[in-house]
Amino acid sequence: MAAKRKRGALAAGKAKRARSAPSAGEAAPEGGPRDGSIPPQEYSIPPPVSQGKWKNKERVLIFSSRGINFRTRHLMQDLRTLMPHSKADTKMDRKDQLFVINEVCEMKNCNKCIFFEAKKKQDLYMWLSNTPQGPSAKFLVQNVHTLAELKMTGNCLRGSRPLLSFDPIFDREPHYALLKELFIQIFGTPQYHPKSQPFVDHVFTFTVTDERIWFRNYQIIEEDASLVEIGPRFVLNLIKIFQGSFGGPTLYENPHYQSPNMHRRLIRLSVAAKFREKQQVKEVQKIKKKGTKVLVEEDPTEVVFETPAEEKPVEIQLVKPESKPIVKDKKKLRKIQRKKQKKLFRTEG
Repeated sequence: MAAKRKRGALAAGKAKRARSAPSAGEAAPEGGPRDGSIPPQEYSIPPPVSQGKWKNKERVLIFSSRGINFRTRHLMQDLRTLMPHSKADTKMDRKDQLFVINEVCEMKNCNKCIFFEAKKKQDLYMWLSNTPQGPSAKFLVQNVHTLAELKMTGNCLRGSRPLLSFDPIFDREPHYALLKELFIQIFGTPQYHPKSQPFVDHVFTFTVTDERIWFRNYQIIEEDASLVEIGPRFVLNLIKIFQGSFGGPTLYENPHYQSPNMHRRLIRLSVAAKFREKQQVKEVQKIKKKGTKVLVEEDPTEVVFETPAEEKPVEIQLVKPESKPIVKDKKKLRKIQRKKQKKLFRTEG
C-alpha cells in the first residue's frame, strides 16, 4: 500500500529543483558564476593526480603456464601489485607453443611480457620479452620469497613509481647492458601513468653476484634516507638471450649455467659414491679379520715358569653304578627314599 504524500511535499520538491538550477533570468548568488552554471563550491570535481601527459605507454603482460605452485602464483600477484602498468591473463596450456604469446600480447595491447613457465612441478623459468620484435631472455628463478612470506617491516604506497638501481657490472658486459635496458622498460613505471602515484618511495635493485642477478625491493625512509626491505625477492640465473620474441637466433648463452636436472643428478651420484665408499670400507675390514694371524715364535724360557701337575692314579670302576631315578617331583622322591629305608630295616631285623 503506497504511503500518502503530504500536500506540500510536491511543491517543496519543485522549489528545491528550481533552487539547485536557477534559470537564465535569475541573478546568480554572490561569489558564484553569473552565466547560470552550477556553483563550483558544491559540484566541483577534483583534478587528476597526474597533471602531465602519458606519453610512454608501456604495458606489461604478466601471466604463467599451467602447473605452477602456490609460491609462483603469489610472486606473480606481487609483481602485478608493484607494477601498475601491468595486465593479467589466464594461464596458458602446456601444449601451446611459446610464440603464441606474441598474439596474446597483441590482443591485450601489451608490448612487454613476463611469462612464468613451470616444469616438473618444481622448476620455475621466467621469460622477459619485448613483443613482437624481440629480444627476449630466459631465466631460471631460484630462492623465491613473496610479500606474505617475508613479513618485512617496510611498506610503500601502492602504485608509486620505483627507482631502479643496477650493479656497475651492467655497464661493462654487453649482455648485461642488454638486460639492463630490458629491465628498465619492463619494471620502470611510465611517468604520468593513470594508475600510478606521483611519489618515489621504493627502489628495485638488480645486483650481480655468483653469476646470478639478485632482485630486491626496498622502501626509502624519509627521515634518514635509509632502506628497509619490503619484498618480494628472487634470484635470476640467466640461461639464454634470443634475438626474437620467445625464440630466434641465440645472442648469448651462459657458460656457467647448470640445469636443475644435472644438479639433481650430481647430488644423487655423490650420495651413491659415499654409500659405495662405506661398503668398500666394510669389505676391507672383513678381509682383515679373516686373514691368517702371524704366529709369534715360541720362547724357550717359558718352560721355566711351568709347574707340572700331580699325576693321579687311574681308578677302574668294575661295578656298574646305580641308576638314580629321575623324579621331578620332590614329594615322590622323598617317598621313594622312605621305602628304601624301610626295606633296609626289615632286612637287618
